Amino acid sequence: MTRWKPTRKPGVTFAVSLLALWLFWLAFGVIHQSHKPGSIMNDIYNTTLGFEKIFVIGLPERTDRRDSITLQAALSNLDFEFIDGVYGDNVKNKAIPKTTEHERLGPGTVGCWRAHMDAVHQVVKRNLTSALILEDDVDWDVRIRQQLYNMALATQALIQPLAGRKYSFADETYQPQTHQAPPKRPVKEIPEFPINHLPKTVPATITPYGDRWDLIWVGYCGVNMPVADSPIPRGRVISLDESVPEKRYLWSLVPPFLLKDEYPDHTRIVHHVKDGACTLGYAITQRGARALLHEIALKDVDDPVYMLLRLYCEGGPSLFNHYRPEGPANSFSDIENHKGWQDHPLTDMTRWSVRLNVDNILDGREMWDQLPN
Repeated sequence: MTRWKPTRKPGVTFAVSLLALWLFWLAFGVIHQSHKPGSIMNDIYNTTLGFEKIFVIGLPERTDRRDSITLQAALSNLDFEFIDGVYGDNVKNKAIPKTTEHERLGPGTVGCWRAHMDAVHQVVKRNLTSALILEDDVDWDVRIRQQLYNMALATQALIQPLAGRKYSFADETYQPQTHQAPPKRPVKEIPEFPINHLPKTVPATITPYGDRWDLIWVGYCGVNMPVADSPIPRGRVISLDESVPEKRYLWSLVPPFLLKDEYPDHTRIVHHVKDGACTLGYAITQRGARALLHEIALKDVDDPVYMLLRLYCEGGPSLFNHYRPEGPANSFSDIENHKGWQDHPLTDMTRWSVRLNVDNILDGREMWDQLPN
């Protein structure tokens, strides 16, 4: 990729460089918005994005991916631990729970399942409050902390009780295990809340993203939003976000793609999930990890892990996406055998990709937008 670096007068160059450096610091959390002292929202700007740990799953032999994500994390001021990937052929039949008659899943699928369960196992074993679990081919926008800050505002609005009303929620369709009776009237419409006009809720005390969630999908290949008559909570928080590409760049494996079909360009939605696919990235709490270890590690393994996980998702925008390097396509995955050649590096649905802006970040230049308007 060829980049043009214009010639400027020394004074102008110095001023622009300072501005670029300030924007870089802002993006990576060195400088951030002023919040109340001690506010849990400030945790989003720490080196684990407000989670207690970040785990990255990948095969030790894929040193190319380990080098890549280590550099990305360093440039984003993130700290993480590797969880070694697993070759499915090394997982014995006796170690794979089976309660129905079906063929053993393929080695790539079995290895992926076991590696994710190893990550969940660590959350339970260490008694972590929360963890972000990613795969080693992920990429993210340089504005990830601003994106997560807005996501935290949205998730709190959807699942935290209303201020001064212990068992009431802004989203009337969301009724967790409380002593509150269901609404007297059925809620047929879809509750939508603009991000700049959210209801006042009880402040979170456990994580910036709220105190009542088990699992949040932050990276996926597609989800379905619950429709008006769904038994799943239907509340949505809507925002216009320039870091979201135009609709022509968006895609999903799970139709219908309501975000693209029903909302304008640059819309980001935080919502409860009806269905979905792909385990590129998710956040999990201690309670959620214990539930997953019980339901997915110890019960019938009859589907790929991304299908088994889909029923446990509380919502979340796609903030982490696949990075595809230039070169042979068979390097994309250790589960599937892709064919062909990738002419240019790219990251799905990400505008200011960290990986694609490494040169610009190191040189203090302006960010390159791979998906311009």
